[in-house]
Amino acid sequence: MSIKIGVLLSGSGTNLQAIIDAIEKGALDASIEIVISSRPSAFGLVRAQQAGLQTMTLSKEVYDDPLVADALIAAELKKYNVDYVVMAGYMRMVHAPILDLFPNRVVNLHPALLPSFRGAHAIQDAFDSGVKVTGVTVHFADNRYDCGPIITQCPVSIYEDDTVEELEVRIHQVEHKVYSETLQLIAEGRVLVQNDGKVKILPSAV
Repeated sequence: MSIKIGVLLSGSGTNLQAIIDAIEKGALDASIEIVISSRPSAFGLVRAQQAGLQTMTLSKEVYDDPLVADALIAAELKKYNVDYVVMAGYMRMVHAPILDLFPNRVVNLHPALLPSFRGAHAIQDAFDSGVKVTGVTVHFADNRYDCGPIITQCPVSIYEDDTVEELEVRIHQVEHKVYSETLQLIAEGRVLVQNDGKVKILPSAV
């Protein structure tokens, strides 16, 4: 089945672009109903407008009260009959107004293998730690930062002669692929959050 998604972003929108491209190629059975940015200057808004998508932006002043901001966002997502909320480089936590309206339907992407390296500097933190493998996690967001049921993960090696910039490029390449593939699993109804809070990926019906 096709799912209707609302995308939240704060920056350049490269993951939004990857989702747009996957939909256009027929690799993702979804439609983007609205793109909402926490920053008026985010280039992701330009990408959305170039794709003919509906956009909304909130000012810094609105975010002085995060619950008020999230209530506004939730109302807009509801207006567009969104099935899932997709965080694509959205640099803020989501709160009860959104989480309660979309239980286990707010999807987030994190540039590390959670629960390792939570937070906004995950790539740098993994690089500095000396681990040989980091990666990408797609998970359902909850009321804790970088927690919530893990849907999919993909490892990314850290090489001896890597720079953090080279690692970041590879992680973003993996993000763009894994996010669309995971959203397609959701669209196919194959992602099940069990009673223990863990995610089970159901086999393909084909």
